[in-house]
This record gives sequence, structure tokens and C-alpha cells, in this order.
Amino acid sequence: MLFLRLTGESFGFAVAALKENRTRTLLSLIGITIGIITIIGVFSAVDTLRSNLEGSVEKLGSKAIYVSKWPWDDGPDFPWWKYMNRPEPTIRDFERLQQRMTTADGICYNIQLEDRTIKQGNKSVEKAMVMASTYDFHKIRNLEFTDGRYFTPGEMDRGVASAIIGSTIAEGLFPGMNPIGRNILVMGRRLNVIGVLKKEGEGMLIDVSLDKIALIPLNLARNMVNIESYSPNIIVDAVDQLKVAETESELRGVMRSLHRLSPHKEDDFSLNKTTIITAQLDQLFSIINVAGAFIGGFSILVGGFGIANIMFVSVKERTHIIGIQKSLGAKNYFILLQFLFESVMLCLIGGLIGLLIVFILAFIVKHVAGIAIVVDISMVIATFLLSSFIGLIAGIIPAIMAARLDPVEAIRAK
Repeated sequence: MLFLRLTGESFGFAVAALKENRTRTLLSLIGITIGIITIIGVFSAVDTLRSNLEGSVEKLGSKAIYVSKWPWDDGPDFPWWKYMNRPEPTIRDFERLQQRMTTADGICYNIQLEDRTIKQGNKSVEKAMVMASTYDFHKIRNLEFTDGRYFTPGEMDRGVASAIIGSTIAEGLFPGMNPIGRNILVMGRRLNVIGVLKKEGEGMLIDVSLDKIALIPLNLARNMVNIESYSPNIIVDAVDQLKVAETESELRGVMRSLHRLSPHKEDDFSLNKTTIITAQLDQLFSIINVAGAFIGGFSILVGGFGIANIMFVSVKERTHIIGIQKSLGAKNYFILLQFLFESVMLCLIGGLIGLLIVFILAFIVKHVAGIAIVVDISMVIATFLLSSFIGLIAGIIPAIMAARLDPVEAIRAK
């Protein structure tokens, strides 16, 4: 009980010292606050970017496998010549996969016609994408409608002159009107709008949004362009109950059989998954996290040196008081705890201020730019632990010096 009472008194002395020297306390807080803002700000920015990118990648289908001519895992040493002469996935490949795959929940053939102008009367939307696909596309991408509906299997098979449009196209061509049942001009063809997709918003770096697309049946596109000259994909969605690796293994075997590849020959196709992109993101963000930790750690270290400097000054200014306390019977740990409490409190208050500023900035960014900033709770906890640690390190030497002062010499000090 005596120890607890003395500890409480030490804490009270520390609080009183901070209140008495408010200007110095405020100035000493600036360094640690800037350090906390830097370290939390850097990691929050990285987490926000990562969350946005992973959300964009997730839209491609977490269990989807893309059969393509080109692999997604390119890089500075990408051997493009190795893939140049590969064949594009064909309609025949698609039809045979539909017949032979047993672990697929959905299979679709998909092409993208970029930089198209879509018109309606005297209005137009430029740089839009016309996406042509078979019926199972809705199993790969989660399509949310604000109005209308998806194609029926019969409409897809017949290649009806209809389209589903994204929110940006709907707003540009039909401001204040319901687009359902109205006509648009796509690549010289008049198409009837049967559905409008919910607004998704653009990604920060990887934009896979459907806001600016016009989705049409593949059999309609076959009458408009040579679909196999537009880098087609066959998208295979794995059954939920199975691992993607099982579907990938069956898919590779069926494709090799269709292309009549002998066992010693390499694949003449690529099986791309979103995990390829996420693995690249993991590698990228591991480097960014190290750089962020270095920058933030250096900033908070500078703040710690500022706190240590203030604590040395405090010891010198209060030497006379320390001498009086020791002459009245104060133990060494009583003096030690005073300065440790003061140092740790300075760092914790600086951490709280820095965290508050980060949350205010996150609130402003969200409401001004529409970007939700991710502040990880584990980072908040780590910040308080780091602040406490920095406070202990910054205050331990000055506190030990104060605790070891000779009471007679301390009282004589001025």
C-alpha cells in the first residue's frame, strides 16, 4: 500500500510539473506528435491503397480463372517473344470446356472493345468500353442493378440487339430519365437498354469498374467484329465447395487435350487468377511497409530525442527540489518514477494528439475526396505502446540521474 501511495504521489508531481511548464510541455509535444502523425499517416495511406487495390482485384472474381494468351505476371524480364505466337482462346475452346468441365460453376467467353463512343440523340459518352460476353458472365462478376434486368439465356443465344449499361453512361446519355426501354447507338447498331448497373466508382490504380461499359451478347458482337482479334478471355468460375487449385488442374488438363499438347510440351495458353495480382501486391507493399517503418521510426526517434533533452533540462531545474524531497526521506524510486511518469505522459499525450489529427484528416479526406482512409486498430495500439516505450527510453537516463543525486549537493544547487 505504501508503494502504491508513493507511486500515486510521483504521478501527481509529474502532472504538476507538466502544468507548471505549459509552454515547454507544448513545444516538447510537437516533435513526438509529428512523429506519430508520420508513422500512422504512412501506414494508413499504405493500408488504404492496399484495401482499394485488393477491392478492385476482388471484383474480377476471387474464384475465377482467366484462360488467356498472355500471362498476368509480367515484369522487367518478361519474355514476350515466348507468348507472341500462342493462339487466342477460341469459341471452340469455350464450347468444349462447357461440355467437359465438371468443377466449374460458370464458364463465359468475353471480349472488351475499348475507346468506343456511345450515342443517344445529340448526347454521347466517349472512351466507353463495349463488353461482349456469354450468359455466365453474371456468375463471375457480381452485377447489381439500379433498374432493369440481366439477359435471359435465349436473348444471349439469339444475340438480341440489347445492352446493359453502366451508371456513367446512363447519367451521360439519359440525365434525369429512366434509360430502360430506350435506344442507344453502339458501333453503328441501335440497341435497346434493358438494364442499368449500380455505380461502383473508379479504383485508385486498378480500374475494373463497370460504370463506363455497355454489356452486349457475344453472339451480337460476332455480327459486328471478328471477336478473336480482340484478345478474348475464357473465364472459368470454380465451384464454391472446391478449391480453385482443383478447378485449375482440371482446366489445364482439358485445355491441353483440346490443343493436342504432348506431355513434354509447354502450355500454349495462360491460366490467370487474381492471386497472381495479390501476390505482386504483397511483394510491393512489403517493400513500402519497410520504407514507411523507416520513415516513421526516424520521425518518432527525433521526437524522442526532443523529449530526452527536455527531461535533462527538467532535472537540472528541479535539482534543488529533489534535494529537499530526499532530505525529507523520499526514496530513489520515488524520484525516478516522477521523471519517468513525466516522460511517458509527454509521449502518450503527443501520441493522442497525433492520432486525433490523423482521424480528423481521414474524416476530411473521406467527405471531400470520397476516399475511405483505413486506420488499423492494431496500428493504434502499436502507436500507444511505441509512445510509452519512447517515453521510457527518453526519460530513463535523466530519471536515474535525478534519483542518484546527493541530497546535500542537490539542496545547494541553484
